[in-house]
Amino acid sequence: MLKFTKGILLFPPNASIIGKKRDHRRKHRGETMKQDLLRRMEGMEASFSKGQRAIAKYISEHYDKAAFMTAAKLGATVGISESTVVRFATEIGFSGYPQLQRAMQEMSRNRLTSVQRIEIASDRLGDGEILDRVLNLDIEKIRKTIEETSHEEFNRAVDDLMEARKIYILGGRSAGGLATFMGFYFKLIFERVEVITATSKTEMFEALFRASSEDVVVGISFPRYSTRAINAVEFASQKKAKVIAITDSADSPLAKHCTRLLLARSDMISIADSLVAPLSLINALIAATAMRKKDEVSRIFDELESFWARSDVYERADRETDESE
Repeated sequence: MLKFTKGILLFPPNASIIGKKRDHRRKHRGETMKQDLLRRMEGMEASFSKGQRAIAKYISEHYDKAAFMTAAKLGATVGISESTVVRFATEIGFSGYPQLQRAMQEMSRNRLTSVQRIEIASDRLGDGEILDRVLNLDIEKIRKTIEETSHEEFNRAVDDLMEARKIYILGGRSAGGLATFMGFYFKLIFERVEVITATSKTEMFEALFRASSEDVVVGISFPRYSTRAINAVEFASQKKAKVIAITDSADSPLAKHCTRLLLARSDMISIADSLVAPLSLINALIAATAMRKKDEVSRIFDELESFWARSDVYERADRETDESE
């Protein structure tokens, strides 16, 4: 688990071992998710009981809704028991219902339209206290990100950033805000940083045209994945640049083109994407790189503080006292 003590980013003593184990679990999970769930159910249909056929039919026709139902709710929806739903999951090759649910979510996540998102959000959030529900969902995403992100991969990504001649940062669609945030702080830490905000495919390629093996490209995208971001990281990979992908899954289209894969759980909240966990991961990258350059960063911020004070960039805490004298 990432921990911060007095501004310093700390890692667990066995981070390398833990990271390798998580890499193995993620790889196995990714291979499972890649299998076509609908095709698997179709091939096994002849052996299904009446109740199992009802589940398979509902999933086939309403996978977007089924993906976010509990086993009990799915059972109630199709008129069978929760235990039958759990047995169905193991019957088709999963270790339990949570794994089947994850497979459905991976299958549907990048296919949902905004209208479908609103419908599903209505079911998930209900008519209760939306504020508490949304904040708790975000807390859960951060918890899962801590469990699933490889510390070893994170450390290697920090190494790549420290050694880079130039750092390019790009974010697709709603992830553009994450790229801007990361770029704001990286420009204070590193000398050569470019946040790519190109609005066309041609401009994106032109911005990355001079990228080389000495450079690092940070690509950020979450469902629904931006084709522009996918094309950009693919192009960067072809230019032999190191690519750090910040995305939600080993099955993400960014994953196949990256050098380092950093996973952060995202989710849909109505029409908006929940990007709290990705932002926390980016905060960790900022903290880790700043600590690697602690003395230099301290000198930079000492100069900046003097400039900000002279330029009235921030409201001074003693302004009211000065004006009253």
